[in-house]
Amino acid sequence: MKPLKACRVLVTPTSFSRHDPSLRQRLEAEVGEVIYNPYGRPLAAHELAPLLAGVDGYIAGLDAITRQVIESADALRVIARYGVGVDAVDLQAARERGIIVTNTPGANTVSVAELTIGLMLALARRLVEAVQTTRQGQWLRLSGYTLQGKVVGLVGFGAIGRQVARRLAAFDCILVAYDPIPDEAAARHLGVQLLPLEEVLQRADFLSLHCPATDETRGMVDDAFLEKMKPGAFLINTARGELLDETAVLRALQSGRLGGAAMDVFSQQPPAADHPLLNLPQVIVTPHMGAHTDGAISAMGLGALENCLAVLRGEAPPNRVV
Repeated sequence: MKPLKACRVLVTPTSFSRHDPSLRQRLEAEVGEVIYNPYGRPLAAHELAPLLAGVDGYIAGLDAITRQVIESADALRVIARYGVGVDAVDLQAARERGIIVTNTPGANTVSVAELTIGLMLALARRLVEAVQTTRQGQWLRLSGYTLQGKVVGLVGFGAIGRQVARRLAAFDCILVAYDPIPDEAAARHLGVQLLPLEEVLQRADFLSLHCPATDETRGMVDDAFLEKMKPGAFLINTARGELLDETAVLRALQSGRLGGAAMDVFSQQPPAADHPLLNLPQVIVTPHMGAHTDGAISAMGLGALENCLAVLRGEAPPNRVV
């Protein structure tokens, strides 16, 4: 096995070590060479493949890690995802090549939960509209909604969904959730009622998505899904853009079926400048910033670093996916 000091590592997340310089210092001290992202953004497959030549370890951002990329990597032993999602990684190709894939579960959980609640409050109190009109010299007493007494539905009750529920308990709202593999003990502890999906949709005044992008969940928020929702309800998506049929969501917003929506993610990122959802006043959009806090960035960086170095040392990584 190649000595650690002889290894080359590619790092593509542009925020790696931003809030904790010791991560970069440690990586550079332990391996022979570190190559950083020259583009300052997530990489397309044709940009990524040349950078992986002769690379042993790869700390990966939101790059397109396709089969072609993986098959062109001549020395790669580990793809250490900087974050939780591995949907951009061709896992089967990695498995065939004997490349270990890891992620950093839990690193951004609190940050995404906090953004979810922030977006929920912004929708409820029309904060974006209030700021914009006040800056324009208007003084509108905009009427909004309190969360107290409202039903908040969580579609997905994993780590992030549970953190959202934990924080919403202080708002005196009614919490309901759906998950295909329900954690009944956690639900009891957090005061959350687990229900079938259809009941969650029918009851929720605010519906928040916390699902991974899988074959079962891609496009799940379609016309039929939206028709089951409570009229005038608000939709929040800080999970994956692929969960939404964005055309169906647009129709529901234009018809008033949805009272508003907040989206931190889109199916194509960034969305086109003329994307119709960007121009609706009842829609709040943010640039996939759920994990972009000092705490989450440092935790993701540390987790990805430790996973990568463990594999390069010949050890079992803490968070192996494949």
